[in-house]
Amino acid sequence: MSQQNPAAPATDSAVATVATRRDWWRDAVIYQVYPRSFADSNGDGMGDLEGVRSRLPYLRDLGVDAVWLSPFYASPQADAGYDVADYRAVDPMFGNLLDADALIRDAHGLGLRIIVDLVPNHSSDQHEWFKRALAEGPGSPLRERYHFRAGKGKNGELPPNDWESIFGGPAWTRVTEPDGTPGEWYLHLFAPEQPDFNWEHPAVGDEFRSILRFWLDMGVDGFRIDVAHGLVKAPGLPDLGSHDQLKLLGNDVMPFFDQDGVHAIYRQWRTICDEYAGERIFVAEAWTPTVERTANYVRPDELHQAFNFQYLGTEWDAEELREVIDRTLEAMRPVGAPATWVLSNHDVTRHATRFANPPGLGTQIRTAGDRALGLRRARAATLLMLALPGSAYVYQGEELGLPDVVDLPDEVRQDPAYFRGAGQDGFRDGCRVPIPWTREGSSYGFGDGGSWLPQPESWAELSVAAQTGEPGSTLELYRAALSARRAQADLGAGDSVEWLRAPEGVLAFRRGDFVCVANTTGESVRTPAYGRVLLSSGEIAETGGEAKVPADTTVWWTKRA
Repeated sequence: MSQQNPAAPATDSAVATVATRRDWWRDAVIYQVYPRSFADSNGDGMGDLEGVRSRLPYLRDLGVDAVWLSPFYASPQADAGYDVADYRAVDPMFGNLLDADALIRDAHGLGLRIIVDLVPNHSSDQHEWFKRALAEGPGSPLRERYHFRAGKGKNGELPPNDWESIFGGPAWTRVTEPDGTPGEWYLHLFAPEQPDFNWEHPAVGDEFRSILRFWLDMGVDGFRIDVAHGLVKAPGLPDLGSHDQLKLLGNDVMPFFDQDGVHAIYRQWRTICDEYAGERIFVAEAWTPTVERTANYVRPDELHQAFNFQYLGTEWDAEELREVIDRTLEAMRPVGAPATWVLSNHDVTRHATRFANPPGLGTQIRTAGDRALGLRRARAATLLMLALPGSAYVYQGEELGLPDVVDLPDEVRQDPAYFRGAGQDGFRDGCRVPIPWTREGSSYGFGDGGSWLPQPESWAELSVAAQTGEPGSTLELYRAALSARRAQADLGAGDSVEWLRAPEGVLAFRRGDFVCVANTTGESVRTPAYGRVLLSSGEIAETGGEAKVPADTTVWWTKRA
């Protein structure tokens, strides 16, 4: 049963204490919090909402505009909370609705906005609808709210079609009916514990419009929509006719992903969102074959932003980076939406480790690589990202320069995908290890009772306490960059850059009085000194109107005073 909503229905005042800035989301820096790994308030080794609340002043001082919280809903945790049993309740491991309400109010009082995850493609198999659908058997009206089908074969022993789960194996599971006989199959594009909703059924749309209002009434400033591209399936659920379907993801429009029908849903949602004061927003997690198709999700009457996964997957290479930057800006310009930029999140290897390894290994890497090289490139990549027009996303701990933990023993792993043994490798634990706050303690300040994943001893010197006030630390670089970005009128919002001539392997662009130069090569290069150095990810030298920019370094210049 859902917990009672502590917020009053009329909530225009809920965002009144947030600094009012029109179109704030167009150049916002949004910080992703993975709640179980951010801060633990009760010493059980698991992060929680009260822990997040206690660290909000840190995020304000870091200089971000909004905080995006990964799922904290009531859930059996078959997929780390992305299997939701009750969309109007907080899972007890994270607290309760009063904790959520207090967090939102405190954030607003500090000038921070709160964005929550929404998971509309599928529910948990412990959701009340699905449990009733199983209990009531074939013909139950509740089964129409999911994708239940008879199987193929003489006795229905084969799946209804050839779709494969993102987590490996068939995308269908056969149920045992109430009388004990093998029965129908249900669709799950992810884990068997995550049955897909049937968005052709009106009750599903009605329910999610109600869920939106529940959280908007509580005062949240927006929603990050999980699997935003997956809600609508092709009519008839046709066979794909291919094996190794995971290799096709991101390259083709699939019968279960990026179907045009999703856009009607988001137009309805936008109407609801626009009823609320404070410029609430939607952010799409939409894996599409091209940035041009991603742009369809952010047309003026649909969603506000969409994650730029093409940028996240780009190597530290000037030519590749320029190509994806240009394509992104060109795709977003016709629909009037801001570009977004992101380097890490809770599902991929941290970029300090990706860039420490040779190119071509993708976004899931199991080797530590050259730590010093990875950190140097990560710092440079951050300054490049924050100099681009649009909105930027920061994943918790990247401001500390944290690497992925690639040597976690098998016996401590928690990633549900790891235990399925097929599909995804299940090595996401490495980017989910709780972040360190202090040099001491059983969990470096994460909490009083250890941490649900072990932290490396070396993280003591990467902690917030160790880096605060330390010249040249990655944390102070982020603080300086976010402060400068907010102060510089030419940074942030916009839809274009002016590319400047630069040596091979170097990106240089101008935005008004601001110039960014990123050297992606392994050697120092000479460039013009474009004015006063505002910030640099490494030490540079200037002589005679020229600057010597070290390998893997980004420099910000502004017009001399």
